[in-house]
Amino acid sequence: MEEKLAQRPSSCLKIVLFGPESTGKTTLSQQLSVYFQEPLVPEFMREYLQQVWDKEKRICQPKDMIPIAEGQMHAENRLSAAADQLLICDTNLLELKVYSEAYFEGYCEPKLLKHALNNQYDLYFLTYIDCPWIPDDLRDKPHDREGMFQRFEHELKQFNLPYIILKGDSETRLKKAIEAINQLISKQSEF
Repeated sequence: MEEKLAQRPSSCLKIVLFGPESTGKTTLSQQLSVYFQEPLVPEFMREYLQQVWDKEKRICQPKDMIPIAEGQMHAENRLSAAADQLLICDTNLLELKVYSEAYFEGYCEPKLLKHALNNQYDLYFLTYIDCPWIPDDLRDKPHDREGMFQRFEHELKQFNLPYIILKGDSETRLKKAIEAINQLISKQSEF
């Protein structure tokens, strides 16, 4: 089971959209995938939990975290093999770790924790909470957006991960993200 959570080696740059719910991660990840014409790893958790909600009318439970993590890594590993020089990830296991600890009284499945900290990414885009809240079946923290944002930023700081905070409207965020990715690509081509 643990190997299902491991990140396979890849020579492409890996970019992660990271942050609280309803902060524009999916929109921006789709825009970046189209702009760079590179694969997008969608958020498996949303698809999985929507199916659970539709069938059972229940919210996420601790038992769901490993299947979600396995689905996320399966997609990431499959798509990284198809990437030319860049892979855009609409989430990763570190995001699952943050949600697990936020929703399950600080608990994170040890296997998930291990791989959340071992898997490597070149840059995180931490999306700020200045987007309008858009309710749906799964989103449930409209009044704790600042607290959730702080949790996400704390993770990045705690593990000294490279990140840029993206604020503003969609166009502003996209422009800043493209500039940052182009700088990474430029640095990679120097080696």
